[in-house]
Amino acid sequence: MTDTPMEQGSPMGLFERYLSLWILMAIIVGLILGGLAPGVAEAIASAEVASVNLVVAVLIWAMVYPMMVNVDFGAVKGVAKQPRGLLITLLVNWLIKPFTMAGLAVLFFEYIFAPLIAPEDAAQYIAGLILLGAAPCTAMVFVWSQLTRGDATYTLVQVSVNDLIMVVAFAPIVALLLGVTDIQVPWETLLLSVVLYVVLPLCAGLYTRSVLGSDEAIHRFTEKVKPFSVIGLIVTVMILFSLQGPVILQNPLVILLIAIPIVIQSYGIFVIAYGAAWALKVPHKIAAPCAMIGTSNFFELAVAVAISLFGLHSGAALATVVGVLVEVPVMLSLVAFANRTRARFPAA
Repeated sequence: MTDTPMEQGSPMGLFERYLSLWILMAIIVGLILGGLAPGVAEAIASAEVASVNLVVAVLIWAMVYPMMVNVDFGAVKGVAKQPRGLLITLLVNWLIKPFTMAGLAVLFFEYIFAPLIAPEDAAQYIAGLILLGAAPCTAMVFVWSQLTRGDATYTLVQVSVNDLIMVVAFAPIVALLLGVTDIQVPWETLLLSVVLYVVLPLCAGLYTRSVLGSDEAIHRFTEKVKPFSVIGLIVTVMILFSLQGPVILQNPLVILLIAIPIVIQSYGIFVIAYGAAWALKVPHKIAAPCAMIGTSNFFELAVAVAISLFGLHSGAALATVVGVLVEVPVMLSLVAFANRTRARFPAA
């Protein structure tokens, strides 16, 4: 693969660096809004057509579309020069991660946390965690790759291939795992969600790339539309927590309980992927992003599908948003570890 030079200094923008803080602020505003003007959130929640909330659909598109413009399937042809990194990513993302997340969710919410959580709420939290586990990262992984001085072109290849697989594998894996945990799966809604939030944005992104033409024009365009992605995420979180306010205020411990299996899963998946890359002597500039993709989550998709399948009021939607809250601190700690262990990997 071509070694793409990295910019000096931190490539994280203000939003990425303080993502957890913005989400925490959106949560607080949402809780206040839910108490002062509950009718506003309820009106938004009622704006549904065919199990798709129209307001949330627009917000999710605002989040997902800019990242899909970055997907370049033309770079996939170069993967033969370094197949091991991609192989590790695919095995971890699709054969390990969804199943370990489901296992941890069941372990904690059906057994360890059973005295603290009502069974019907536990089932919802399990569903939300399954959705997170089945959606490998698409956007933020470019930030993590830059922070570890990863090969930008190879990272693009890994993300592009994962997105292709997601089109055909996400729905069956989610349906399988939800079925195993005895959660009823509305297949039509699940497939509609995949088409609406993966297939169509991906096609729109590819079309946009073809119209813009050059990499420079694509970069300028994505920088212009990035604020809409930020706004979409923050407003979605505010809506969710304005509806979830009574549940959270009655049991604020629930946020911590949901976060525990997510954190364990994140560190565990990183150990598996990063350890496999070290054992196979994958160069660090490929090994670090390879491990980051599986560790991080495509939380935009998880949030959207949770809302479509279970509703804005659901515990499943709440669980996916908690994933957003804990992701940045966890990932930054793993970036620091990857940078400290660079010398243990081949340089090229």
